Amino acid sequence: MSTKKILLIDDDTDIQTLTEMGLTLSANWVVLLASSGQEGIEIATAESPDAILLDVMMPDMDGPETLKELRSHPQTQSIPIIFLTAKAQAKDQHTLYAAGADGVITKPFDLNTLATQISDFLEW
Repeated sequence: MSTKKILLIDDDTDIQTLTEMGLTLSANWVVLLASSGQEGIEIATAESPDAILLDVMMPDMDGPETLKELRSHPQTQSIPIIFLTAKAQAKDQHTLYAAGADGVITKPFDLNTLATQISDFLEW
């Protein structure tokens, strides 16, 4: 896998730490971290990541609202976005895809296969 720059937007510091470690070790990707939707939008605009992993449930600005904002800005509208969610039901996932997600990965996820899942969704 080629080196990619991934932005993780998640308010859970444990998820941030584990995901960063997993993607760095398994795929040698650069992982940028944001703890809120607003911070994620700012980093995405400045850094132009290859993909964004976006938590669904966050305070202030949730994942779907963050996705809507990212899609409304020319600098970030075409960045692939994969939701990370504890909501595994088909209707919840359908709602996320309808909102414009490029993929949905349910929590808890396997750190050993996370990079492969992302690559499969985005056809890397």
